[in-house]
Amino acid sequence: MKLALLFPGQGAQYVGMGKEIYDAFPAARAVYDQADDILKFSLSDLCFAGPEPDLNLTINSQPAIYVTSLAIWAAIKQSYPDLRPTGACGLSLGEFSALTAAGSLGFEDGLRLVRKRGQWMHEAGQANPGSMCSVIGLAESRCAEVAEECGIQVANYNSPEQIVLSGKAEGVAAALNLAKEKGAKRVVQLNVSGAFHSRLMAPAADKLRTELAQTRLAKPELEFLPNVRGTFESEVEKIRSYLSEQVTESVRWTQTIQSLASQGTRVGLEMGPGKVLKGLIKRIADDFLVLSAETPEDLMKIGTVLASQPS
Repeated sequence: MKLALLFPGQGAQYVGMGKEIYDAFPAARAVYDQADDILKFSLSDLCFAGPEPDLNLTINSQPAIYVTSLAIWAAIKQSYPDLRPTGACGLSLGEFSALTAAGSLGFEDGLRLVRKRGQWMHEAGQANPGSMCSVIGLAESRCAEVAEECGIQVANYNSPEQIVLSGKAEGVAAALNLAKEKGAKRVVQLNVSGAFHSRLMAPAADKLRTELAQTRLAKPELEFLPNVRGTFESEVEKIRSYLSEQVTESVRWTQTIQSLASQGTRVGLEMGPGKVLKGLIKRIADDFLVLSAETPEDLMKIGTVLASQPS
C-alpha cells in the first residue's frame, strides 16, 4: 500500500495544538524541546497557551506549524516503527515539513528557514500591501481570467471548487465582483497580512533564495511533490529552486493530489493541526482516504484503519 504524508500550511494553527501529543509521547516532547532550545524562546508555550494574536503572527505561526507537524510525525514513528510511507508533500509552508520528514532537510535548518521565511513574508506584506480572496465554485480557467483581468494572480489551486487569488488590494477588490459576474458561487475576502504567493512577495523570495543556497539539502528518501509543479521531483537543485519560487507562484495542491493518486497512492496521513487538507482532498479525489494524525486518539486509530486497507 502506498501511503503519503501530508503537511498543512499557514492558517492551520490554533491555541492548544500539539499539547496532547506533547503530553503523551516522549518523542514529540523532544521535538518541541529541541525547537525551544534552537529558537531561544518557548515556542511550545505559544502553541499550547497562546496568546492567539501572537501565535497568528506569520513569524510565529510558520515555525509553530512546522514543529507541531514534525512532533506528530515523531509520535507516529514511536507508535508505528514499521510504518513505511512512500511519499510526502505539503501545502505551501508544509513543504518544509514534508522535506524534513523525507530526510532532505535537517530539522534545525528547516526551523530556522521557516522562522526567517515567516519574517520576510511579513516584511514583504508591510512593504507591498496586498490582499487575497477565495473563489468557490468557479472553474480554474475562469478564475485565471479573473486574475488576469484584475492584474492579480492565482495563489492556490486548493481544489477544483476552491481557488485563491492574490495581489494588490484594488485588484482583489475588483476580483470579488468580477468572479461573481462570471458565475462564482461564493467569493470570500481573506483576513491575511499580505498577498502571499504573488509578485508582491518577491523581496521575501529573494532573501529565501539566498538563504537556501547556503542550506544543505539531500535527495528526499520519499517521493516528493513540490507545490509549484504538482508533480514528482527528486533533483535537489530543482527542489531548492522551487522552495523560493513557491513564495511568489501558485500552490498547485489539486494537481499534487491528482499526481499522487495517478501513481497509486490512495491513503494519506494529515500530519499537523486541523483537518484542512482532508476537506480539500475530499473534493479532489473522493476515493483518497485521509487519516487525521492530531491527537493520541487519532494515532491509536491509524494502525487499525491501515490494517484494513487493501495492499
